Amino acid sequence: MTIRRHDRQRPVAEGAPPAKKPPMGRVAVATTVGTTIEYYDFFIYGTAAALVFPTVFFAALGESAALVASFATFAVAFFARPVGAVVFGHFGDRIGRKKALVATLLIMGSATVLIGLLPTPESLGAFGVVAPILLVTLRFLQGFAVGGEWAGAALMAAEYAPPKLRGYFAALPMLGPAIAFGLASGTFLVTNITLGDSSTAFVEVGWRVPFILSAALVVVGLWIRLSIEETPVFLEAKAAAEARAEAERAVAAAAGTALAEPGRRTLPIWEAVRRQWREMVLGGLAFSSLFAFFYLGTSFLTSYGSKVLQLERNEILTAGLVTSVFFALATVGSGMLSDRIGRRGTLLVAGVAGLGWSFVMFPVLDMGLTEDGGSVVSFTLGVSGTLVVAGLSFGAAGSFLPELFETRYRYTGAGLAYSLAGILGGALPPLAAAGLLAAFGGGAVGLMLTGIALVSVLVLALLRETRGADLADAGPAAAAPGAAPAPAPAAIRDAVEAP
Repeated sequence: MTIRRHDRQRPVAEGAPPAKKPPMGRVAVATTVGTTIEYYDFFIYGTAAALVFPTVFFAALGESAALVASFATFAVAFFARPVGAVVFGHFGDRIGRKKALVATLLIMGSATVLIGLLPTPESLGAFGVVAPILLVTLRFLQGFAVGGEWAGAALMAAEYAPPKLRGYFAALPMLGPAIAFGLASGTFLVTNITLGDSSTAFVEVGWRVPFILSAALVVVGLWIRLSIEETPVFLEAKAAAEARAEAERAVAAAAGTALAEPGRRTLPIWEAVRRQWREMVLGGLAFSSLFAFFYLGTSFLTSYGSKVLQLERNEILTAGLVTSVFFALATVGSGMLSDRIGRRGTLLVAGVAGLGWSFVMFPVLDMGLTEDGGSVVSFTLGVSGTLVVAGLSFGAAGSFLPELFETRYRYTGAGLAYSLAGILGGALPPLAAAGLLAAFGGGAVGLMLTGIALVSVLVLALLRETRGADLADAGPAAAAPGAAPAPAPAAIRDAVEAP
């Protein structure tokens, strides 16, 4: 008997019922609602970090230092993301995408509600330093949860989607950030209008409302997410791994050879790093510009509108609602375009757009700027352009990163690549932008964006096109075409390949 490596049959666990495939619309709703809630929790922190936290938690540092400190706590989440990607990637690759996604939602929701209940440093008196420490800790938990959320949602949509429409369906969970940005802006806007734009009640109490309200959203998200079954691609891969382990034991017993660790499975993180470290590093670099434009557009420019353009809080929040629409359209359009011209082609369009926009972003923002302040129209245009550039990358990311990795460690690999991009583009640039703006003006921030966009464009040339990839192929060829599989133990190989 001879077992060929390229046999396309995939073993199914004995007695296992065939996986039921729910309507794609239900999968799209479940993944999109989940990411919307997670990113709503994530974004209300960014809005508060720009508008409230410098005053509430860091007032003793002075205005400029307080803003930098506030954005530093914002950046903490990005360094927590890789930890979340490893932990949830491990469980997502071992026990399933669905269970990992439920856990991320619970952790994110709990951390967000607790932020809304934090005491201020003044209320703690001599122990006032505890409040910022708790804030940083809860922000770390937010990042930890998001580190596992994105990859799981993208994988669930991509693994369920028909190959020819995978770019479109995998882009739908990427709508979560756009919807969440609008939802966060709208929640803060309603709260601010209710309490009054100049009222101290917003700074003292009002900012807490969006954080505490997230508890209701989490309950809805859990109900929807629990209604979706595990992806057939994962179930097939899991069944295949179990069947291979059983075959190894049977063949070893027939050959009289004992296996030291029958069916032993390598940790997903180790396997991903050992086999596809290149894709993780290059994927992180390629999407660093996505995060740079996205978080400058959603957080840094919020502060810019308040401090430099001297816009009212309501004007800034209204602009956030408007720009979220353009962001959403760019995201879905990017996914659809990637099904037509490929993932790399779409991302190159986004990269070139980013290079051009980085030169004109601040001139657009500053149109009509006088001693009395700037224009809300120019601010809206500036933020919209920045988020459109981010959306052009976001839509294609939902399919491109999962397609780069093998099934058995796809959650871990895609999550780590995305988290690396978050550190390079989401944590450091907004923090650096505050210092660059204070020292050299907006032009320096634009040049920083130019450099980041250029790196992303150049790195894309080193990554292969993945449109049409078979996500159900769990073999090494799926990740590294032409690579030779690791040899089996000699005694087992001889027994299996014997005529």
